[in-house]
Amino acid sequence: MNKVTQAYLRFPIARRIEHWVMMLSFTILGFTGLPQRFPYAAFPQAILNALGGIENLRTIHHTAAIVMMFGTAWHILVMGYSVFVLRDQMSMLPSLQDARDGIQALLYNVGLAKTYPQMGRYTFEEKMEYWAFVWGAVVMGATGFLMWNPITATQYLPGEFVPAAKAAHGGEAVLAVLAIIIWHMYGVHIKRFNKAMFNGKMTEDDMLHEHPLELADIKASIADRRPDAATLRKRKMIYYPVAALLTVAMLGGIFSFINTEETALTTITPLTETQIYSPQTPQP
Repeated sequence: MNKVTQAYLRFPIARRIEHWVMMLSFTILGFTGLPQRFPYAAFPQAILNALGGIENLRTIHHTAAIVMMFGTAWHILVMGYSVFVLRDQMSMLPSLQDARDGIQALLYNVGLAKTYPQMGRYTFEEKMEYWAFVWGAVVMGATGFLMWNPITATQYLPGEFVPAAKAAHGGEAVLAVLAIIIWHMYGVHIKRFNKAMFNGKMTEDDMLHEHPLELADIKASIADRRPDAATLRKRKMIYYPVAALLTVAMLGGIFSFINTEETALTTITPLTETQIYSPQTPQP
């Protein structure tokens, strides 16, 4: 007889959709950004040709960037609701215990510790990935604005900031893509396939292996405590107007990011058949 394993809801459908939107926009940004970073390599050139040239590539890249900006804005609003209205624990914040868990995991992997660290809602690896994504979003957003709006940027900053932004944008992009391929793909999909972002659930066996402290809280009925309806209503009355103002501010920021100026030059075919200068007499 097959043993029936209980499953626990880890991510609701809204969070899973958010993850898919960010994942797809990140993937498109990677595929359309690397050909601009390495234009003479064979694989990037194949991508460039498949998408119909540099102009189409840039349009797709910019569109994916806009989608990611909207996804980031939505994530901020959802996190605000979670923390202020529901009073969920800010379990994604790093702590000194995460450093201890990382050291113990390293010692366990090299055979110098007998047990793997016991972790809660999020492991130290998941926190590192999350905050690396936050850092990358800040860097890519800031440098992307400098390249998207160079004239506006150089009204307040020295002109050297624009090529510096281009170098930082490309370097951070390479780092982010490598982190996803090497760190995330191995840790989430190869070492132990985590299906929580696909079906939203995690089996008890997987919870016992990955998040034993959270599993203990669930079994003790001290996890995911929700306030009563009256308290929720009062908090929503405060949060919704603030969230509305924040939404307007973020949408205004995204609109300004996109439409501040039109400085992109249309790529033209080099003049290869016309001689600009043809001397009448031989040159020594």
